[in-house]
Amino acid sequence: MKQLYISDLDGTLLNEKALLSEETETELNSLIAKGINFTVATARTHATVEKMLKNVNISVPAVLMNGVAIFDLKTKKYVSVQKISDNGKNVLFETIRKYIRSGFVFCIDNDELSTYYENTDSPNAKKFIEEREKIYKKKFTKVNSFNDCMDKNVVYYSINDKKEKLEEAYKSISQCTDLHAEFYRDIYNTEHWYLEVCSSEASKKNAVNTLRELFGFDRVISFGDNLNDIPMFEASDESYAVANAKDEVKKRANGVIESNINNGVVRFIKSKNP
Repeated sequence: MKQLYISDLDGTLLNEKALLSEETETELNSLIAKGINFTVATARTHATVEKMLKNVNISVPAVLMNGVAIFDLKTKKYVSVQKISDNGKNVLFETIRKYIRSGFVFCIDNDELSTYYENTDSPNAKKFIEEREKIYKKKFTKVNSFNDCMDKNVVYYSINDKKEKLEEAYKSISQCTDLHAEFYRDIYNTEHWYLEVCSSEASKKNAVNTLRELFGFDRVISFGDNLNDIPMFEASDESYAVANAKDEVKKRANGVIESNINNGVVRFIKSKNP
């Protein structure tokens, strides 16, 4: 039987410092060397994921931006990308203009990821840019209006802010059948929430199903901690929540394992593959 183990990153595989522990890194490589199929599913982009997993020999493509893209970390090529439709872009940009007027728009053109922003008015925007430019060498481009991105392959929108500032935008976007929105609390700063928007065709669930079909996996076992991991659980044969996961995630899982800071994911996989 061909199995795939797939894990969320933040709050699940990564520790409280958003890093892979030495134990997780070492044991993952040992398990992969034995023939275990392993990959990740995350809201992050390939630039940060490549940096975080640079010492892990992952051969199965990773699910990025909550299912928007499947990216081969070895060839550095996108296996699949779900673009937002023209109608979806119109609704998204109009909603941003009406309720938020900040955040980041991600586009993929010619296998290259570009990130655009109108301003840095949201609380974490400057920090977001500075950290990713310094650590991950990502490039951010300022535009007068997100409408300047209408002729690009827009795939994702993300903002981190107070819940009350984002709720109306979330409700508005959720009414558009061309769009899918994730709205959940930031695990690193619990006063803030993430609003993330992509095509209605994009989700961790659909991405897991795509991996299953492309590589012929008979069984998928997934790990998560937050609400955006529930769609991945729905596509899995077994799902496990780490001990630090949200209660709703634990309810949807087949079981609860050790926390992220106790290397719960890798210890569980190792226990099943001694």
